[in-house]
Amino acid sequence: MKLSFAAMFIFVLLFTSALAVSPKRKPIPSLSKFRCDKKCNLRCSRSGWMDRCLKYCGICCGKCNGCVPSGPYASKAQCPCYRDMRNTKGRDKCP
Repeated sequence: MKLSFAAMFIFVLLFTSALAVSPKRKPIPSLSKFRCDKKCNLRCSRSGWMDRCLKYCGICCGKCNGCVPSGPYASKAQCPCYRDMRNTKGRDKCP
């Protein structure tokens, strides 16, 4: 009796654990995957507000899948996502 109860318990435990497997979620890409630090260091290299520039450039780079204009004075037209981001006041968010 005890043996059959133990076997039944193990079977039910394995069966329910097989059903409880959750689907894998798509991982959020990290900023390092896009090399945002390197791109933003170049973009902000001549900025008077380096810390603020790096902060917002990093945010924009992550949201735009790594697209950052190629130089300190490069046109934002190279990255439409980067160009079109606005802050709550309607001004450019990305440096």
